[in-house]
Amino acid sequence: MTRKTTSKARAAKPVKKSQPRLYTLEVSLVGGPVTEEFADENPEVSRTIEIRGDQTLEDLHFAIYDAYDRDDEHMYEFQFGKKPMDRKAPTYVMSIAMEDPFGDIDVPSGCVDETTLDSLELAPRRQFFYWFDFGDDWWHKIKVVAISDESPAGKFPRVTQRIGKSPPQYPDFDEE
Repeated sequence: MTRKTTSKARAAKPVKKSQPRLYTLEVSLVGGPVTEEFADENPEVSRTIEIRGDQTLEDLHFAIYDAYDRDDEHMYEFQFGKKPMDRKAPTYVMSIAMEDPFGDIDVPSGCVDETTLDSLELAPRRQFFYWFDFGDDWWHKIKVVAISDESPAGKFPRVTQRIGKSPPQYPDFDEE
């Protein structure tokens, strides 16, 4: 028995591309070389950043870097422990730091330029840390404020709120 074919081909159903989620993050400065005068005038220093889930931790770094008015690049990493320097927790580093020539540090969980926010399985109220400039030790706590399944049109990441002034990257402690 032969099968009769028709000239009408079945139309393929369009595959809906899943849209990246939108993350709202509160990035608070929790440590660094600030003067007493600056701290007194700015008891809270934070930035709210919106970033898409298909963007990387490297994209988040540059958003924080710009939001805090930095002008000199340094090494940085993201830490996902309950507190800073929790070396048992996942850590994401720059590609240059992926290999330890001395073999004396734990292997990082991943590279910042390859790790997207969606891949981290974040949830609202989750906190993690951003460590910038390993000499001056600028520490930031990042709190996931909200996650939306839809991201609006526009350029991301973007800063949606600023609280407090940005501290100078290199404060002049002699002026105190």
